[in-house]
Amino acid sequence: MANPHRLRVVAVLAGGRKYVSQLARDMGISRALLQVHLKKLETAGLVSAQLEISPDGKAMKFYEVTPFAVYLTPDSIAAVMPTLTSAPQRDGKGTV
Repeated sequence: MANPHRLRVVAVLAGGRKYVSQLARDMGISRALLQVHLKKLETAGLVSAQLEISPDGKAMKFYEVTPFAVYLTPDSIAAVMPTLTSAPQRDGKGTV
């Protein structure tokens, strides 16, 4: 969920399942970029995929959101702090 595109994917799929090409069109991004984000979301268990064959014999991969809940606490944030990269240091003039 660290990427805005992934948040958008989940938001779009919250409205119902979609096949990859339609999802890419709805989001206005390339299928290749969408596939990268879908793979990450699928690995995390946030979306699932199902391959179906259309009446004309074309393979269509449909994605849908997997129900999930995120429980965020100060302790859970503190636990992941070591994995975060630090922000660039700024000088007194607001530049890096």
